[in-house]
Amino acid sequence: MRTHQHPNNELLGAYVLGILNPEEQAAVESHNADCETCSADLAALREMETALGEVPPEAFLDGPPEGGELLLQRTLRQVRTEQAAIGRRRLVTVGLGAAASAAVLFIGGFLAGDNGSASNVAESPTDSARPTPPVEGARVASGTDSDTKAAMTVRITPAVGWIRLNATVTGLPKGERCRLVVVSARGDREIAASWVVAAAPEKPGKPTSLDGSAAVDLTKATSVIVENEQGKQYVNVPL
Repeated sequence: MRTHQHPNNELLGAYVLGILNPEEQAAVESHNADCETCSADLAALREMETALGEVPPEAFLDGPPEGGELLLQRTLRQVRTEQAAIGRRRLVTVGLGAAASAAVLFIGGFLAGDNGSASNVAESPTDSARPTPPVEGARVASGTDSDTKAAMTVRITPAVGWIRLNATVTGLPKGERCRLVVVSARGDREIAASWVVAAAPEKPGKPTSLDGSAAVDLTKATSVIVENEQGKQYVNVPL
């Protein structure tokens, strides 16, 4: 390099990276001592080098963003390979550009992750996390039959002209084909659900839990019973 000519950007970049030989390094320093343009270019390159070294450590708390570490390793391999194949000067621009891209990827991933964390902290509990308020007019009733020893707890939730039921039942014979029946004040019967009692429950004594519905107004429902298909009653729970 001749000192009266401006060194190209690749040579200045190589100087910043510290990969020039002593003669080239001395020539760059001698030229920059008297050249404001090259001194300004060199200062800009040093600022880039500093920025690449200022990725905050918090960016690595959860690891690099997806693909970031692989990109950085690939970049370093590319730099080393091209340095051996085509020499320093052509490599410097590629190396600085790839390193800058890797830094942008890391910093961008950190900022995106940080914004997500902050929003997660500030967010109010989701609807599913909030306790379900009691439904107005819902009823809960329980009963045990002294003869069959069957027992039932039933929750009834009113709708417009009909009801939803959730019942837990114990004490029924294994394998029995049963049905959940809602009885109205007029004696009308509506089957809300039917099932077969498990022959081998998951846990001994574990109650059978089932949901059902019936086209009966809650104000007109008087009881819920469990019976088999032949009409044998196991438990009757008045409402």
